[in-house]
Amino acid sequence: STISKDSLKTSLLQLQCHFTWTLQKKYVSLEALEETILDHIKFLAKYEIRDYNLLSYVNYLKNSYEEALRSLKKAEEAIQKHHPDEIERRSLITWGNYAWIYYHMQRYEEAQTYVSKVENSCKKLSSTAHGKIELPEIYAEQGWALLRFGRTYFERAINCFENALRSEPNNSDFSAGYATAMYRLEGNVQRYGGESRPSLEALKRAVELNPADTTVVALLALELQRLHRANEGERYIEEGLQKTPDFPVFLRQAANFYRRAGKVKKAVEILKKALTLTPKSVVLHHQLGLCYRYEVLQLKKTRYPPREAMENLIELAIFHFKTAIDKKPIFFSAYSDLAKTYSIDKRYEEAEEMYQKVLQRNDLAWDDKQDIYFNYGHFQQFHMKSESKAIKYYIECLKLEMDSYPRKRSSEAVETLLKQKIESGLGDATVIGTLGLVHKLNGKKQEAIECYEEAIALDPNNEEYLNALTELRLSI
Repeated sequence: STISKDSLKTSLLQLQCHFTWTLQKKYVSLEALEETILDHIKFLAKYEIRDYNLLSYVNYLKNSYEEALRSLKKAEEAIQKHHPDEIERRSLITWGNYAWIYYHMQRYEEAQTYVSKVENSCKKLSSTAHGKIELPEIYAEQGWALLRFGRTYFERAINCFENALRSEPNNSDFSAGYATAMYRLEGNVQRYGGESRPSLEALKRAVELNPADTTVVALLALELQRLHRANEGERYIEEGLQKTPDFPVFLRQAANFYRRAGKVKKAVEILKKALTLTPKSVVLHHQLGLCYRYEVLQLKKTRYPPREAMENLIELAIFHFKTAIDKKPIFFSAYSDLAKTYSIDKRYEEAEEMYQKVLQRNDLAWDDKQDIYFNYGHFQQFHMKSESKAIKYYIECLKLEMDSYPRKRSSEAVETLLKQKIESGLGDATVIGTLGLVHKLNGKKQEAIECYEEAIALDPNNEEYLNALTELRLSI
């Protein structure tokens, strides 16, 4: 055929679809994402166009091109069913995805056919000369896709929904997307620092526009709980349980609410029900593990802990964390959770093995690293009674300079350890020099200088301290 591959590629890059939204697979577990989408299709048919389009892209990322075409076929059927009067307008993303998949299959004729379909439709639908088209539902679809690909994309998702709402401020779907993105970003900011923008107003607005959307109702309840207004929140959760008793996405958030409120029995009951509806859900297994571990820790505090009940709960927690990891090997917080559960049971070798599994991975994001360094330091300090290893890993956490809750805790833990040593008369040059490093990593230059000067007085030829001191003095 005479279709030029280069000009085809240029046209493809102009399309608005999942292939041009730079959704990178390194931020997700494709298996887990596919499960989520299939569950969504099963329980929320009204979003099936969006879900099948996204599914086709996930199929493509898994190199299942035929499967991707089948998903797009289903998206087309759904468009016929839900929007028989607006087929062209509603098909732009689907046709764009078709074009890209045929291109990757090296079926360039078919790819060109779909590119032309999109271009012709845009000319018809557009008021501008060159057929550039800015449809609010395309922005929204991009926003929802970005949300599915994890927290790297939350800011971009917010911008997409803002764009969509500019054209249709009362659209409940756009409003729900905007509120969800705001809520997720806020949770992110609390863990990792950054610019906080409260999500409460956006969530209230979304619930007002569509009280039947219990997914957003649940987020509103969780946000109220976060703001210490849990009683208000609980009313929304109870209403949601009335409205959608069999909707797993809602049930999961409801369980989350009760677990955070310390009503763990109720959370477990809800999670078990959700698991019967979506047996493969990784998140549900993880949540159940957290609940059972919480119950173990509660029993441990009692005067005569019932041994058998505790062993039973520990086994359950271990089972659910293991299941989560088997199904989603990049679910890194579940490794720590499993290791912590082994530690409660004094099964230190197994705990060590879990930590090593994660520490040896080279695909950890900085926040996962901070998390694991802090937890491993804590494990070394309190379970293995090795202060030197604990100090080493707390400092590894501090070397990653981004703000986060684990970093703050590592900083407090290591300072306390070092100061205790100094106060009990064990403050040799190494201890004082290490404290200097901690201050330096925390940006406390003056305190760092004082420590290094003191360390050098005890160990005058130490290159490391001399270099650090010079560097600090120059930077002030």
